[in-house]
Amino acid sequence: MADRGQKYLLLADEDLISLAGTGDAEAFATLYDRHSRAAYSLAYRMMGDRQAAEDLIQESFLKAWRSARSYRAERGSVRTWVLSIVHNRGVDLLRATASRRRTQDRVEAESTGKQQSEAFSETWHNSQKEQVREALSTLPPEQLKVLELAYFSGYTHTEIAGLLGLPLGTVKGRMRLGLKKMKDYFDSRGMTVPR
Repeated sequence: MADRGQKYLLLADEDLISLAGTGDAEAFATLYDRHSRAAYSLAYRMMGDRQAAEDLIQESFLKAWRSARSYRAERGSVRTWVLSIVHNRGVDLLRATASRRRTQDRVEAESTGKQQSEAFSETWHNSQKEQVREALSTLPPEQLKVLELAYFSGYTHTEIAGLLGLPLGTVKGRMRLGLKKMKDYFDSRGMTVPR
């Protein structure tokens, strides 16, 4: 067995990759021993992280093992071929990571924008509700009652007249006077009438 291991150490890379292409795991292990440091160095420079570099090396050598038959000596040395696999796979991983990061940033930005927008909108509506409450508190009770029935309870002018036992014209007059007083209230404070 020791003689067999020695035999692999004496073989050229091209011979080892040829044997690996036929499924010879020991030949491939010898190639791994020869080129894994250079591959790791490249992977670490690309990824900037030890764990990511190790993962990249594992994926790259697995790909090299699976595609050992596709190696062509005329395109470059085995070392160059292995390093190109590491480089190409690293670029793919970096692009995928950048794409995920951009997507995540975009989602977070939209989410933050919506939260801020919703918070502003809620504050604005609460402020308007408070202004309307203040304006309503300045109305005489008969005008307030007509406006509450119309705008908060959804009754028509005719229904309000029936509920309060008043002529329709009186309901409309109180409504008109109440709305005018509210408009005057907002105008006198330089506020816009809430819609």
